[in-house]
Amino acid sequence: MSSHKIDRISAEVSRAISEILANEARDEILKTITITAAEVTNDLSYAKIYFTSLSDEKKERLEYELNEAKGFIRAELSKRVNLRHTPELKFIYDNSIEYGENIERIIKNLD
Repeated sequence: MSSHKIDRISAEVSRAISEILANEARDEILKTITITAAEVTNDLSYAKIYFTSLSDEKKERLEYELNEAKGFIRAELSKRVNLRHTPELKFIYDNSIEYGENIERIIKNLD
């Protein structure tokens, strides 16, 4: 499958999961989560979903809550994204925001 098509499907999966968490989730912790990216494999069987949150919850707790809701999220995703098979979801905490803040702090300390 072409990389352009995979990129388009990844973006659609990311958008759909963001909508599901914002509008359909009952757990307030899930509503604080922001999806930053999605990577779908070439055979569309797996998807790594990268997320972050501005809440004070620890990343382990957020990953636990997402994994508890994985079945619900996947079922809702199958209704919104037109694919023959809905990919298995793996949620991964995205450290890039914290990394960027750390770099900014180091640069400010250099001045």
